[in-house]
Amino acid sequence: MRSPKEAYDYEFYAGRLADSDLLEKSLALRTLRIPLLAVPVGGLRQGGSYEVTCLCFGLKVADLLRGKRGYPDIRLRWAPSPHDCYVVEWGETSPTLRGRTDTARLGKFYGYTDLAIAEAITKSAARSGLQTPSSATDQRPPADP
Repeated sequence: MRSPKEAYDYEFYAGRLADSDLLEKSLALRTLRIPLLAVPVGGLRQGGSYEVTCLCFGLKVADLLRGKRGYPDIRLRWAPSPHDCYVVEWGETSPTLRGRTDTARLGKFYGYTDLAIAEAITKSAARSGLQTPSSATDQRPPADP
């Protein structure tokens, strides 16, 4: 475990969490060479997760977090295939809708700001090739001379 500011994804969470106090309560965990944050629940944040590459790391992360304040109901979700990661989760179970994740609902679950959620929705729409109000171009014909 390391200081939260040593985590590679510290700035990612600093720009997204609605409750910035959670950032300093986070734990930077290093399973390989890169420390990443395990952000606790609290405020608007209802749950959290930490991906690991193998079962042995998942068991170790779960053991490190178990019993710590802000990390209730620690569980390890098994990888569905050998190419997927294992996930250590805590708090409430993350929401999914019929197998498809709803970006806004998931953002609120993880305690992100409205701005961060709106940006994620825009990026998701752009990846899907959908137009959003901010990505749509003006379709009016040019004015007559």
